[in-house]
Amino acid sequence: MSSHAFSAFINVEPSSSSGEEHAVPIAPQKAVSRVYHSVPQEHTPAPLELDNLQWGKKLKGPDVTESGYPTPSGAQTPSGFQTPRSPNDLEMSRAPSPINEEDGVDVTQSFSNPPMNRFRMVSVCLLNFGNGLGDAAPGALIPYMEKHYNIGYAIVSLIFVTNAVGYILAAFLVDAIRARFGRAKTLMFAEAMMSVGYVAIVCTPPFPVVVAAFFLLGLGEATNLAMGNVFAANLHNGTKMLGAMHGAYGLGGTIGPLMATAMVTSGHLIWSRYYLLVLAVTLSNLAFAGWSFWHYEAESGQPLLDTVQRVASQTQNGLPQTKQPGQFAGMAKAFKSKTVMLGALFIFCYQGAEVSISGWVISFLIATRHGNPSAVGYVSAGFWAGITLGRFLLSHPAHKIGEKVFVYGMVIGAAIFELLVWQVPNVIGDAVAIAFVGLLLGPVYPCATVVFSRAIPRKEQVSGLGVISAFGSSGGAVAPFTTGILAQAAGTFVLHPIAIGLFGAMLIIWFCLPNIRKRTE
Repeated sequence: MSSHAFSAFINVEPSSSSGEEHAVPIAPQKAVSRVYHSVPQEHTPAPLELDNLQWGKKLKGPDVTESGYPTPSGAQTPSGFQTPRSPNDLEMSRAPSPINEEDGVDVTQSFSNPPMNRFRMVSVCLLNFGNGLGDAAPGALIPYMEKHYNIGYAIVSLIFVTNAVGYILAAFLVDAIRARFGRAKTLMFAEAMMSVGYVAIVCTPPFPVVVAAFFLLGLGEATNLAMGNVFAANLHNGTKMLGAMHGAYGLGGTIGPLMATAMVTSGHLIWSRYYLLVLAVTLSNLAFAGWSFWHYEAESGQPLLDTVQRVASQTQNGLPQTKQPGQFAGMAKAFKSKTVMLGALFIFCYQGAEVSISGWVISFLIATRHGNPSAVGYVSAGFWAGITLGRFLLSHPAHKIGEKVFVYGMVIGAAIFELLVWQVPNVIGDAVAIAFVGLLLGPVYPCATVVFSRAIPRKEQVSGLGVISAFGSSGGAVAPFTTGILAQAAGTFVLHPIAIGLFGAMLIIWFCLPNIRKRTE
């Protein structure tokens, strides 16, 4: 069939004006403009949404408008529309959804992201180093304190009691202070309290003033310990970070008895002059911690999360609530947590055994093994050296094996070596066994802190770990005080059955803890 046959079906209309050119069809205007960053643009494109992502903010979850109310996830507020300004307006548009663990995934910080975390990690290590310098020295200085003030075991043990009272008081204050003033000022407050206590001790005042000074030391140590635990536990590979942090504590505990014994025996200085060294470290930590944590909340996005949580708690079905939770609501909730209560009991037994061994083993070697005071004063340093090596060397294998299983082996091994110290009548053998007790106890604290942090929701960790640190660490006063009272009546050998009994209680409490799956964020 030829082409001419089709011409009958085609009607070609001539243009109305032969002189006019045909108009080019115009594409419809885009309803929504798009920017493709791989294609050159006439104008500078707006930055990617990820460019504005801050550490600690949600990858998924509601954004927050200028008014402080959350908008639907992924939605943008057009420039021509008015942002809701009241809870009622918000309810008419869309109900708010508070940020919680189910809304999205937290961006886990690491040692180098954001970069300032390098200095913050060094700061918390130095804070714990200062704590170790202060905590380990009384074991070596107690014999000289007794001689200077002409007091016995029971009276000198009062320093452990007031130290525990400071720890317990910190549990009620640390979260409220952190929420009101931020982490930097909270850490500076803690170091200021410790500095006042050390200044009082350096002046060699009457013994009641020394007892009161140890209260300030406990208050400051518990505060910076809670802050450091929360920071390190939430970094990537928290077990390793906590191992480094608490390893620094063991390093301070190793150096402390060495310096204290050398200053008193070789330097012929009064016992209180040792605390000049600790005072210098504390003042340095005050300045460094304030500098490194000064912009922590801004970098972690904490003000944004606090705003959304506050708005969500104040609105229910679009209406403001008249009753708002107080500053201590987080701590009251922590007391209802099974993990927090078992964690506090576990750390109570751990700290009680650790401080009792460190504080009374030298008195045991002098009174029962008839050791030379100038020589056995270094045994306490061996114990803390073992703790330091354990935290630096065994924390990584604990992370590989599993913290829950690893702690069982460490506690059982520590109990066996403590039994050898009790039964082997040899000063050198006892000193070696004490060092092994410290080596096995070293990774227990950081491993336990990791397990607790996985079981406690992120927004409740400051209050939860604060309660664990404060009430748990009070065991570092109750057990040594009890040991001193019993040693006054029966003899210093009571140290060992007390320590072994505390190890047994740790195993029972650890067994009762729920199995917590490892976080994946």
